[in-house]
Amino acid sequence: MQVLRKSLQRGVVLSTGAFLVYEAHKLISGFAEVHASFKVEEVIEQADYLYGSGETEKLYQQLLQHKNSDDAELLWRLARASRDLAQLSSTSAEEKRQLAYEALEYAKKALEKNESNFAAHKWYGICLSDVGDFEGIKTKIGNAIVIKEHFQRAIELNPKDATTIHLIGIWCYSFAEMPWYQRKIAATLFATPPTSTFQEALHYFHMAEEADPNFYSKNLLFLGKTYLKLNNKKMALLWLSKAKEYPAHTEEDKQTKSLNNRRRHQSLQSENAFLSTLFGFSIHHVQGCC
Repeated sequence: MQVLRKSLQRGVVLSTGAFLVYEAHKLISGFAEVHASFKVEEVIEQADYLYGSGETEKLYQQLLQHKNSDDAELLWRLARASRDLAQLSSTSAEEKRQLAYEALEYAKKALEKNESNFAAHKWYGICLSDVGDFEGIKTKIGNAIVIKEHFQRAIELNPKDATTIHLIGIWCYSFAEMPWYQRKIAATLFATPPTSTFQEALHYFHMAEEADPNFYSKNLLFLGKTYLKLNNKKMALLWLSKAKEYPAHTEEDKQTKSLNNRRRHQSLQSENAFLSTLFGFSIHHVQGCC
């Protein structure tokens, strides 16, 4: 009887000990999860600050430490940072290529972690397009439909994201502007190759501007370029002037400003007589503002 009593007592002690260990494990696990969540939010906050400050290289190095993360918000930001670093004029051609493929992998991983993340779809589409630049016209055209599908999915998830709407406009503009020989290749390779029009591109550029006015220098530039394609020179001048006045915060803004100045110079020079008649002033006054 005494042996039985001791066994029962030992069992109770063991059960109590196991219970306490279990509860301690739960407490520690819960604390770790909260701490990890807090840390992710902190990293994202720091990353967004660096992005807004134009600290491209510092942002990339900071996010690169989290390349094995399971958090889609971190991963798509790393994809964006990799791509932004590739866009810098100081980045070599080989580094640009390497960063483009890295960015695509991070965006793909972000999608795998969270298919409902609109930014993951957006950056996957962008990065897939970038990689196409290194793989030839067949791959680029073949990827085009997939790219547009991801942009459209991004808009479904976030209808107010002006950048994604702009990207569909770029997609439409690119296929509307496609040279005849590329159209011929596309028709040979694909039963129904992607097509679009400048009117469709214009629709999306205006949609983007309505969603977030003056949000992006390139949207202003492409509104001007598209109006030029549609031979509406008055509206082209309006939007190209807005692009020219846009403050250059990023490397891309600077490139856009430079491209816009060349575009305006070329287009306005060829339309001297038209503008003199329409606005009543010399073309040299317009060029002087550039």
